[in-house]
Amino acid sequence: MLLKAAINGGRSTEEHPAVPHTTEQIVAASQAAVAAGADVIHAHVLTESGAQTIHPDAVGEWVRATRAADPTIVIGTTTGLWTVTSHAERMAHISAWPADALPDFASVAFCEEGAGEAAELVIERGMILESAVWSMADVPALLASSTLHQNVRVLIEPETEDPVAAVEQCREIAAVLREAGVTAPILYHGYDETVWPVVRAAIEDGCETRIGFEDGVLLPDGAAPIDNAALVRAVRDLEAH
Repeated sequence: MLLKAAINGGRSTEEHPAVPHTTEQIVAASQAAVAAGADVIHAHVLTESGAQTIHPDAVGEWVRATRAADPTIVIGTTTGLWTVTSHAERMAHISAWPADALPDFASVAFCEEGAGEAAELVIERGMILESAVWSMADVPALLASSTLHQNVRVLIEPETEDPVAAVEQCREIAAVLREAGVTAPILYHGYDETVWPVVRAAIEDGCETRIGFEDGVLLPDGAAPIDNAALVRAVRDLEAH
C-alpha cells in the first residue's frame, strides 16, 4: 500500500511542537518519515510568519534543500488557493516554479476555482498530477477535467468530522469514480477525529492512504506521537495486522 506522509500542512507548533516549519525541519522530517516507511512526502512550504506559500523562491529553496539531502525522496506540494490571493496569482506562481527545482508531484483540489486549468499547468510543467475531491459536489468537475486520466492518484478528503460519515463518503465517492472509468489509484485520508477510521478503511479497501501532522496529531490509541515518523510507523503497524 502506498503511504504518503503529509508532514505539516497548516498546523502550528502549538498543536504539536514537532510540526516542521523551516526548510531544515521539513527536510529532516521528510527523511525520517521515509525511513519509517512512507513512500512519498507531501509538504507545505511556510513563510517566516508561518503562512503557507507556493511562491517560486520558497518552493525552489525547499526542493533544492530536499534533493541535496536525499535525491531519492519523492516530494510533492499543494497548489491550494488558500496560499495565494487569487487563481491568477496561483497560475503565475506555478508557472514560475524553477525548472531545475520542481516538485515531483503537485496536488490540485477540484473544489477550487480554476482547478482544471491548474491541473493542466502541473502536467505542462512536467510534474506528476494528483487531484483531490472533498465531497461528491467536486466529482463532476474532476470527471470533466482534461487531465482526468493523467492523475497518479485521486485523493478523497471528506470534510465531515463524523468518522462513520467520513468512511461512508470515501467509499461512496470511490464507487462513483470507478463507475465513471477512473482507473488511477484512489487515496483516502481524514482529518483529526476521522484520521484513523479513514486510514483503516483505506487498508480494508485496498486503497492508498496518508498520515502526518497535516491530518492529525494523535496516534490510534490517543497518545501523542513524538514526530511524523511515529505516525507513519503506526499506519504500517495497522497494515501488518
